[in-house]
Amino acid sequence: MDGSRPEAAMVLPDRRDTDAQALPERGFARGRAAEFGFSADQCPEDFQQLAAAFAGLPEDPYAPGGKRFRRYSRLVYLPWNEGLFWIPGIPDNSYGSVAEYHQGRYNPDFTQLRRRFPEVPETLQRNALLLQIIRSDIAQLKWLEEMARTPIYIGLHMVKLAVGNRGDVAVSSPNCLHQDGGANMFTFAHLVDCHNVVGGENVIATPESAGRQPEELAPEAIHAQFTLAEPLETYVVHDHRVSHHVSPVRLGDAPGPGQRSILIIGVAPFVPDF
Repeated sequence: MDGSRPEAAMVLPDRRDTDAQALPERGFARGRAAEFGFSADQCPEDFQQLAAAFAGLPEDPYAPGGKRFRRYSRLVYLPWNEGLFWIPGIPDNSYGSVAEYHQGRYNPDFTQLRRRFPEVPETLQRNALLLQIIRSDIAQLKWLEEMARTPIYIGLHMVKLAVGNRGDVAVSSPNCLHQDGGANMFTFAHLVDCHNVVGGENVIATPESAGRQPEELAPEAIHAQFTLAEPLETYVVHDHRVSHHVSPVRLGDAPGPGQRSILIIGVAPFVPDF
């Protein structure tokens, strides 16, 4: 049972490059939603609720005016009884509730800074599709022994890069190849919506490439380059085995604003730090 609060145009490469089962071998994998065990069409009302939640995302408090919007919450999963629990947020006068996020040394923009982001609303925490995505991500990691015998920590980010005018540039953080954690960390990215933008290209490269820009790398250092296009199209990285990057987005040629909305889900076993 769930816990205290209920819970485009690009052609994809061949099957080998999109095989969701390639993670143990290569340290990364990507594919369509169905390869990862879920679908936007399977629960259309839940997907609509999830997509609509991005419309009201607050501005990233650490990037004022930066065209980046986000929420963040944390969960715990207990593999022995499949319990999934949302960790209560911290009361906050501005946002109602916030969750703390700490990347240690892994984000050069915010080294050792404990940031606090507006929490994912309780109504969305009960979204059946969102809960299915989280459980499916965990299921992708069952080959790792630690995932079967220790509590699992999950960090859920909702991130939107939004542009409305010519000259606008929306940038993810950090804006370079990077890693989100060490040997026990896995990062999943699930596209929710992307329209009327250019950019947003993902690059997966060697771990030694962290801190650099993709154009600075030798071709052999780059494992994959792609742009997520379909609803809930997914990639996952085993953080210490690769580095990854998403390029800034700018306004496309169609009328109206543009945006790229994505779920980023970090998964790691709890490891005591004595």
